[in-house]
Amino acid sequence: QLQLVESGGGLVQPGGSLRLSCAASGFGLDYYAIGWFRQAPGKEREGVSCISNSGGSRNYADSVKGRFIISRDNEKNTVYLQMNSLKPEDTGVYYCARSQRSRCAGLELVAPDWGQGTQVTVSS
Repeated sequence: QLQLVESGGGLVQPGGSLRLSCAASGFGLDYYAIGWFRQAPGKEREGVSCISNSGGSRNYADSVKGRFIISRDNEKNTVYLQMNSLKPEDTGVYYCARSQRSRCAGLELVAPDWGQGTQVTVSS
């Protein structure tokens, strides 16, 4: 059974850091591009970052460039999102998703399969 499980969310002060993990089970992660998305209260879900199956291509939303780093460890079947210099506007539920393709099209994924999400709250 295909499953994506996010973890690592929590409450952090502005300027702080968190590392999110997206652990896959039921399939091999190494054939697929993986994306991170977030949804703030009252707003639509937006793309944050995407990484190709090999990790050779990485895309970021303008709002997180220079602060967030996406990476993957295919042997561990896990994708990570290192989030630094966090701002209150980074608050939201963060989701990882699997594309049906090996490469990203910007921040878009083809027919994504979603995880359940993890809450990130940036507040003093």
